[in-house]
Amino acid sequence: MQGRVHYYEGYPITDVVLPARLMKMMGANVLFLTNASGGINPAFHAGSLMLLKDHVSIFAPNPLIGANIEELGTRFPDMSHVYDEELQEIIRSTAKENDIELFEGIYAQLTGPSFESPAEIQLLHKLGVSAVGMSTVVEAIAANHMGMKICGVSCVSNLAAGMNSAPLTHEEVQEAANAVAPKFEKLLVESITKFRELI
Repeated sequence: MQGRVHYYEGYPITDVVLPARLMKMMGANVLFLTNASGGINPAFHAGSLMLLKDHVSIFAPNPLIGANIEELGTRFPDMSHVYDEELQEIIRSTAKENDIELFEGIYAQLTGPSFESPAEIQLLHKLGVSAVGMSTVVEAIAANHMGMKICGVSCVSNLAAGMNSAPLTHEEVQEAANAVAPKFEKLLVESITKFRELI
């Protein structure tokens, strides 16, 4: 896919996760999620890449609310290991082989479209969150429900509100994403090539 639809654009959450579900129904077994995020970990800088170890999903609507679609998965799916450890290790080793700095952390999805307030960022920091954005978690929940292997890398395109004195802008997000794009693309392509050994 090139991009995704977002909850903040006004789509029902079931529409937001429809592409992930459709990919599984078409035979895809692995879902590699990417996004742009705001960095909460003080060690991050614009352009940092973060491997998703886990997520916080209490802010966006759960895509499994409503009648369960039995052919997709169980009513109460386990969320203990959403992000596949073997895939994580491949991404980690690929980054090391290519001298790409790769942080690791927990990602939280808020609804957007406004950027988070400094107080919200302080709360997320206390929850152990390293990066925050407006996508990804709901797709991960839907894919996990269907039994897909999931991994994710976040591009930290800016430091989150309150982490520095400058106001946040969409242009800043785009500029940082463009600058790190070649490294990000190399990490994705080489990791996906290695994934084939597990499928």
